[in-house]
Amino acid sequence: MSRVSDIVYDRPFAHVAENETVTAVARRMADLHCGAILVLDGGKLRGVFSERDIMHRVVLERRDPETTPVKSVMSTQLATIEETASLEEAMAAMTAHSCRHLPVMKDGRVAAFLSMRDLMKHELALKTEELDHMHNYVRGGS
Repeated sequence: MSRVSDIVYDRPFAHVAENETVTAVARRMADLHCGAILVLDGGKLRGVFSERDIMHRVVLERRDPETTPVKSVMSTQLATIEETASLEEAMAAMTAHSCRHLPVMKDGRVAAFLSMRDLMKHELALKTEELDHMHNYVRGGS
């Protein structure tokens, strides 16, 4: 059974400070091609800022992204997952909390950031490998 740590092990994760403006954070997210980013203060998890937050809490509320600090519009009611959790537990947590990103915790600190895309890529790689093995078996092991 695969664990969260198996797919996020030793991978750097992006984060921003809670006093940065929405514009600065959105620009960073665009540069990184990511849909959500962790918000940390001195290594402590404060929130997650996502494209959904931009739409719901900035655009629809007509806030100025140039002056609005990300801390005032980030999501703070967060689900997290331990790095030792199974990938199935991570999928279940995302489903239960209606989210596509989970901060991964180790010893009470953020160790990584897991996305639904990470889980799907891992699952696709496993299925592709299984399919290759099946094709080789059917072809007589060549």
